[in-house]
Amino acid sequence: MSKTLVKRAYKYRFVPTTQQEQELLRTFGCVRLVYNKALEARTAAWCTEQRRVNYAETSAMLTGWKKTEELAFLGGVSSVPLQQCLRHLQGAFVNFWEKRAKYPRFKSRKRGKASAEYTRSAFRWRDGQLTLA
Repeated sequence: MSKTLVKRAYKYRFVPTTQQEQELLRTFGCVRLVYNKALEARTAAWCTEQRRVNYAETSAMLTGWKKTEELAFLGGVSSVPLQQCLRHLQGAFVNFWEKRAKYPRFKSRKRGKASAEYTRSAFRWRDGQLTLA
C-alpha cells in the first residue's frame, strides 16, 4: 500500500495596519533592489568574463551588500524574501540557458506587481495571527 501526499493551499485576504504596510513596502523595495543588483552582477560577469554566476555566489554577494554603508538597510528586512528572489533569478537563468525563456528582465516599480515570497518556515499562523519572519 502506498501513501499519498496531499498538498493544500489556502488563500486569505489580510488588511495590514499602516505600520505593517510600510514594512511590506520596504520589503518589496529591497527584494526588487536585490534582484536587480544580482541580475546586473550576473550580466556583467557574463559580458566581461564569459562566466556564469550561480545562486551561491549571488547569496554571498547579498551578504557583502548588507555590510556596505549604502546598502546596510537591507539588514532591516527579513532575509527570507531576499534569498527567495535570488532563487527565482537562478531559476530564470536556468530557463534561459535551456532555451525555455528569454533573458531575465530588470524589475521595475511601475511594471508588474510588487511581491515577496516567504517560505513555509518564514511565517506562522496561530490564533488568528499571521507572523512573518
